[in-house]
Amino acid sequence: MHPFLLAARLGWFAEGRFLGRILDEWINDAQEFIRTKLPHLVVVAIIAFVLNYLVKSITDRMIRIAERHAAGRSRISQVKTLAGVIHTTGIAIIGAIVTLQVLAAVGVNLAPLLASAGVAGVAIGLAAQNIVKDMLNGVLILIEDQFDVGDTVKLAGLAGVVEGMTLRKTLVRDGDGTLYVIPNSQITTVANQSVGYSVATVNVSVDFSANPDEVVDLLKTIAMEIRSSAEFARVFVADPQVLGVDAVKGSELVFPVVFKTLATQQYGPVREFRRRVRLALEEHHMLPGDPNRVFKAFGASESDEVQVTKRPTEEHAAAPDPTTIKPQETNPFSGE
Repeated sequence: MHPFLLAARLGWFAEGRFLGRILDEWINDAQEFIRTKLPHLVVVAIIAFVLNYLVKSITDRMIRIAERHAAGRSRISQVKTLAGVIHTTGIAIIGAIVTLQVLAAVGVNLAPLLASAGVAGVAIGLAAQNIVKDMLNGVLILIEDQFDVGDTVKLAGLAGVVEGMTLRKTLVRDGDGTLYVIPNSQITTVANQSVGYSVATVNVSVDFSANPDEVVDLLKTIAMEIRSSAEFARVFVADPQVLGVDAVKGSELVFPVVFKTLATQQYGPVREFRRRVRLALEEHHMLPGDPNRVFKAFGASESDEVQVTKRPTEEHAAAPDPTTIKPQETNPFSGE
């Protein structure tokens, strides 16, 4: 026996005395703890270490796979964010379980603690349920790859380009520079315009006097010239289509032209097409369509002029409203 313990046994801690009995109980409790509880805690520690290693290995593997196969850096960033959340959540759960096992092993009554934690959890859950919904929906957005940073999307009725995203919110900037902060729980439908391809339809309006076959040939020529130009050839995924006469509105013929391009790349070819159509109509002496223009019947002489509806001039103005006429200022009976 250690000299200090031997000396203690000869004084206040001698056998049979009050402090001696306490010391004997401590020694027995320590022996019981080492014999029964310590192996259990060692097993718990080993299991916690193994689980921690597995969680770290899984998250690291997720990041490595994303770095090898992801389409862009934004997707890699999303996977890293998701991996970090999984790793942190896993460590927190493992730590909580180990803490409860240690407290139970040292004799702490866990019933009041668990009851208090349950009440606190219910209160926090009710107060922060929207945050929980935001984070759960954010996890689903990242896992399903619904959209990435830089995509043109329409979320919660707001359209723009995604500038940033976290588990709780998504940042969208629209065309006039306004930045919208959208909670992820509000995102129920995603309209992603940056996936695959885009389709744009240009409705060309030509006057009724033009030959439809000539107009179709002209529009096909212009569209194919743009399709084969060096500036726009790379953005097309299919040849433009001229669908013919789609509608007749008064003296107006409408010819839809469909452009199928890479995602969000349709604006340049459409603008160039409209510019060339304007010049081509003038070159071929064709009038643009006007639903308010009125012609004489077919077979009228060439000297007959085109009648165009005009607004009534002041000379042909409508009769005044009788309700606006001022009342007579003289009495019709007395003449005063």
